[in-house]
Amino acid sequence: MDNCTYDSVNIYKYHMHRPEKKEYDPYYEKYISLVEKEDIVDLLERQRSEISDAFGGLGEGRGMFSYGDGKWTIKEMLSHMIDGERMFAYRALRISRGDKTPIEGFEQDGYIENSHANKRSFEDLIKELNLLREANLLFFRNLEGEDWKRSGTANEKEISVRALAFIMAGHIRHHLNILNERYLA
Repeated sequence: MDNCTYDSVNIYKYHMHRPEKKEYDPYYEKYISLVEKEDIVDLLERQRSEISDAFGGLGEGRGMFSYGDGKWTIKEMLSHMIDGERMFAYRALRISRGDKTPIEGFEQDGYIENSHANKRSFEDLIKELNLLREANLLFFRNLEGEDWKRSGTANEKEISVRALAFIMAGHIRHHLNILNERYLA
């Protein structure tokens, strides 16, 4: 645990519960449904070790494996997880601060084409994702009740900060499931 102090009553009051369906686009249900009824900040913290455990034991040679034509390599999938972490955090930051400017979407395949993921080591990719997550944990731990409830527009759809935190966790679970089911099976 870090040395951060926070008022757990103030913070946890609003984000311990799953977001209501009106807080996010139905597309994101596939991620939110993967998150149990649990403290989302604690889950985000635990996922740091899950990420390291899942990818840390893979040899560099496995990083170039793809389970099908046109599918990402394992390293590209990990790079996509990094991109998702950044994008969801950026959206949560802007919305939590009351920024009402619509936030554009992003084209994940174009991001991967320009990521150079296959030239990077697993150690480097894992470190980047875990550092991003650590920064995001500090951010989420310092939000207050009203911040969690704020909503804004991202990719032309209304979304709340609380929903973004659940999506962030569900996105990681989704890709860890794919890793186990399609890449490592």
